[in-house]
Amino acid sequence: MLDPAAKLNSKLFDADAAQAPTRNGYGEGLVAAGEKDANVVALCADLAESTRTDAFAKRFPERYIELGVAEQNMATIAAGLGISGKIPFIASYATFSPGRNWEQIRTTIAYNNANVKIAGHHAGISVGPDGATHQATEDIAMMRAMPNMKVIVPCDAIEARKATLAAAQVWGPVYLRFQREKTPVMTTDETPFVPGKAEIFWQSKKPQVLIAACGGLLHHALVAARELEKEKICATVLNVHTISPLDERTLAELAKKAGAVVTVEEHQIRGGLGGAVAEALARRAPVPIEFIGLHDTFGESGPPEELIEKYGMGVKDIKAAVKRALRRK
Repeated sequence: MLDPAAKLNSKLFDADAAQAPTRNGYGEGLVAAGEKDANVVALCADLAESTRTDAFAKRFPERYIELGVAEQNMATIAAGLGISGKIPFIASYATFSPGRNWEQIRTTIAYNNANVKIAGHHAGISVGPDGATHQATEDIAMMRAMPNMKVIVPCDAIEARKATLAAAQVWGPVYLRFQREKTPVMTTDETPFVPGKAEIFWQSKKPQVLIAACGGLLHHALVAARELEKEKICATVLNVHTISPLDERTLAELAKKAGAVVTVEEHQIRGGLGGAVAEALARRAPVPIEFIGLHDTFGESGPPEELIEKYGMGVKDIKAAVKRALRRK
């Protein structure tokens, strides 16, 4: 059942449940951060409307810098601002930032521990018709391997707003990953969110499997858990919104109780959430693990939900992965 402590949206399973893209939460959070701290500035690479940076530009035009299609320049300028007392947020599609400007992020931002927040938008294959060239599915791996870099993947628009506000208040480089497509709004203003602390969203009394998920696919994980309970398979669903630093203690405790784990992410299974969880549990609580995500393949152009199903990230795929993990216990 849904964990009461999580204070989730009571209508999250309803057919008419509210939906919104996580990028909307970024736009709202960025404006709120700017209202709280005059040192917050925003930079964008010719995608202000798509990344929802336009709201900040209208509210604080004197604190907005439009770089044009120049993601590498954007990163280095932000690095200078970040070591000079400002709190810069840089935004573009994730395939371009951190994709195109990864070296500048590494050398000028992470290496100097500059106080820069990197907003990677349109991540995952749910970008849909834009196709593989615009579907960032390697970005979590790229960023979590970088020293000093924090990596946060909000599950919905409300959590995205909270994550953006939190990033402004945490010193050092932060990578925030957002999606274009609308996803169910699972959380509320009262749902706990602390960077670095995973939250239980679904908990059975005698869990047989832990489902660790991030981003919009967390909703698929919750639907799968509800359906599995009807089959007498009990699960715990954990919202692992922060992938670096990972909440290894919570993961290990829950993995030991359940004895099997399934990770769920809209990303390559190598190097992303699945890789991070496997690394942690190999040291702390070795148990059978199955991975939901892209398996060594690029995406393609198509309707978002059809792509999720085609590449094995739907509810039925999560349920099948749970059953495979249980057979290996």
